[in-house]
Amino acid sequence: MRPTLRLCASVAQRQPLIHFTGKRQWKSEPPHPHPLATPDLKSAFIDSLRKAQASVSESSAVGQKGSSQSGSTASQQRKGGSEQVYQNFWEAPERYWKHDLDEWEVDLVAVRQHAL
Repeated sequence: MRPTLRLCASVAQRQPLIHFTGKRQWKSEPPHPHPLATPDLKSAFIDSLRKAQASVSESSAVGQKGSSQSGSTASQQRKGGSEQVYQNFWEAPERYWKHDLDEWEVDLVAVRQHAL
């Protein structure tokens, strides 16, 4: 047993052959249909994308009207003009997505759904 321990202690620690340069980061891409999709699916995708963008612009216009009524909060938002506001979490970069939900957050959503 002693020779085995001595041999194990004398051998240098194993160095893996693969080297990772850093954390994997995916570049965001604008939404687009699959390149091999049929022409009717491509046109349907483009139409649905336009509708989604129109609804987002309408909801942001309504949100801006509501925020202009609340005086001080609107002025605070104007001072930090470089801030971006996202309507949906998937529009923000993935590093801001919160994947894990706590139990109290799930309960809060369930209570809100029952109240509506």
